[in-house]
Formats: sequence, C-alpha cells, structure tokens
Amino acid sequence: MTTSLRPWRGVLVATALPLNDDLSVNYDKYAEHCAWLVENGCDGVVPNGSLGEYQVLTPEERAKVVETAVAAIGGERVMPGVAAYGSAESRRWAEQARDAGCASVMLLPPNAYRADERSVLAHYAEVAKAGLPIVAYNNPIDTKVDLVPELLATLHAEGFIRAVKEFSGDVRRAYQLAELAPELDLLIGADDVLLELGLAGAKGWVAGYPNALPRASVELYRAAVAGDLATAKKLYEQLHPLLRWDSKVEFVQAIKLSMDIVGRHGGPVRPPRVPLLPEQEAVVRAATEKAVAAGLA
Repeated sequence: MTTSLRPWRGVLVATALPLNDDLSVNYDKYAEHCAWLVENGCDGVVPNGSLGEYQVLTPEERAKVVETAVAAIGGERVMPGVAAYGSAESRRWAEQARDAGCASVMLLPPNAYRADERSVLAHYAEVAKAGLPIVAYNNPIDTKVDLVPELLATLHAEGFIRAVKEFSGDVRRAYQLAELAPELDLLIGADDVLLELGLAGAKGWVAGYPNALPRASVELYRAAVAGDLATAKKLYEQLHPLLRWDSKVEFVQAIKLSMDIVGRHGGPVRPPRVPLLPEQEAVVRAATEKAVAAGLA
C-alpha cells in the first residue's frame, strides 16, 4: 500500500480518461473509475499522463481531472503528471497539484527539444520549488531525452527527485541505479517488463493495463516483487499479449478498447490519435476476451 512518506509506491494506474461520443470529458465516469481501481486493489492513480491524453486537454480540463481524482479517492493516492513544454508551466501544474491536495507529481524532462544535462537539471530544480516530491519519468523513446542512471543519480543527490518511472525498456539499468542511488525508488514504467523489473527491486508500477484488468494485474505485481515466480510467471504469460500494447504507439486506443470489452467506459480518443485499424482491434479484442475467459477480469 501507499504510505504518507512514499505515496508513489505500489500500483499506481496511469488512468485513461473516459470521453463521451462528442469527445468531451466524462468526469463522473472518471471519478467512478478512480474509485473502482482502488476498490480492486490498486494503490492510486496517475492522471494527466500520456494515457490520459493530457496533451490535448484544455487547462481547465486538465485541472478538473486532478480535482476529480482527489475528490474520488483522496490526494495521497493521486500523483498527477505535470509535463509541459516550459519549466515554468510544469511548476504551475505542480503547484496546482499541491493545492488540490496531491502528495507527489510525475515529471518528464524538457520535451520541446532534445535537452542537454544542464537543461534537465534546471528543469527539475524549477519544478521542485513547488514543494512536492517528484517522480521523474524517463521516456527516451518519446522525449528524445534519456535520463540515464548517472543523470538520475545526480538529480536524486540534488534533492530534485525521489523516484523514477523507467520506460527505456532496458532492465539492466535497475541494477546500476541501485548501485548509484540506492535510495532512489525504481518504478516500473512499461507493462511488458513488469516481471523483470519487479524481480530487480522495483518499488512501484505506474501501470496501464490495470485500467481494464486491475485485480489480475495487482496480483501479478505483488507476486513479482515478492519473488513468487510460480504465481508471477503464469500470470505474466497470460497477460503479456495485452501488456505489450503499453509499449506500442497505439497504447491509448488498445487500453480503452480493452476497458470497453470488460464493461468499463474507455470511449473514443481525441485527435490526432485515430481509432485502431481493424486488424489491430481484432488482436486486442481476442487477447482481452481470452483474458476474460481465463478469469482475469
């Protein structure tokens, strides 16, 4: 479970955002979704991440999403994404999260251009002024900025970050991070390397597929970090056909489709995202229905 000292630990779901047919945000369904995730074993939520389509929300929508999550499950369980093109804007979003009652935030490096190390350090230093613990988000695939273990260790030593959501896919980094910054919490950032990073000492999982399959996903995570390979490996094999979509370009559409199939409300996506191709939808649908048939929903 989360704690007041390290609220980013455990299974924190990067929440998909339910949209109506006219692409407006359905805040009532979002509140219900956050509560449902906690009821099904998840420790908290991460609104306004990429899965939450934050880049295509208005400032008013983005703020209300955070406030809705806090009202539904309490601020200690809510870790908003505060990414923005400018450091000042990211700091304002961190302040908004603080004022809404959140206990931590998640922050990408500068992503308007390929930032150098000095720019990365200045960015995290600026946002840290908001006073909330920061979980760095390393996604070199999308941002073109790689928070390598040495840089993460420096950010941690300076007091700018407390944990990192690691999405590089390079599980070898877990061991180097543990050597360079043993007090820096490693969070699993990609669903399809969960077992590997769980066994490597991860303290949490910023997760995608629990949006559709929370109970089985939480059981998998708990078994992985406990070293229960008999339980974890079987679940991992069953869920991996879905988990791997978290690392694909179409991850938002895939997860929302799985939500719809299991009776949740995923709904459409906002442009420039477009619906899955028929052949992609067929793959996701078949994998989701197989998971449901196996009792994983």
